[in-house]
Amino acid sequence: MPPESKTGRVLLVGAGPGPVDLLTLRAARAIEGAQALLYDALVSDEVLALAPAQCLRIQTGKRAGRPSMRQETINRLMLRLARRGLSVVRLKGGDPSIFGRVGEEQAFLAAGGIESEVVPGVTAACAAAAQFGFPLTHRGEARRVMFTTARLEAGAVQCDWAQAADPQTTVAIYMGAAASAQVAARLMGAGRDPATPAAVIVDAGAPGARFLRGDLAGLGGLVPPGAQGPVLLVVGPVAALARPQVEELVQAAA
Repeated sequence: MPPESKTGRVLLVGAGPGPVDLLTLRAARAIEGAQALLYDALVSDEVLALAPAQCLRIQTGKRAGRPSMRQETINRLMLRLARRGLSVVRLKGGDPSIFGRVGEEQAFLAAGGIESEVVPGVTAACAAAAQFGFPLTHRGEARRVMFTTARLEAGAVQCDWAQAADPQTTVAIYMGAAASAQVAARLMGAGRDPATPAAVIVDAGAPGARFLRGDLAGLGGLVPPGAQGPVLLVVGPVAALARPQVEELVQAAA
């Protein structure tokens, strides 16, 4: 055990969408050197296997619709472990800076006198685009990308609907399974064409990922009942560019 007088640091690491070969080298090295690992439930077993056998491992939950450790508890754990002199890795699915509360964690650690560093990861939208062969931007059709979340506030999805309604904006909606119909209604209400191509991707980046294609008007019916993995919604003309052969193979295996 490191001496009490020595202060450790915290690495806020993106684990990517799941497969270990989509980790960055820096992320893999951080996990291999961890003395304490606080990881989200979506982090895959093959990524966790990179940690040393003697590493302290604590699952924090953070899976939509399921019990999770409170953010305040996670913050205090990171601070306590770093003050014990441990090299702490806070391991998050995807990229820490995209709906990962990394700003809150960095601010808490800084207030406690603990040094932290962010190690980026592959986010779900980028993983889905690569896996199913469509771009997130496309000259003449998609000039910008909006990353947003479908979590509800006061019973409604919060989003800049006017910007999302721009026909040249690709909208990538994280945690979108339960609110897919509401998202579609709000987008169409803001002026987005109901015929706009749309897709639902379950477990983006994983070997068993599923891609379901349709249009904005039917988005609410695309989400598979009982989908267990994380669900990403993509709205925009780029969704029509996914490779049909990949889609057909994935759906045939479902």
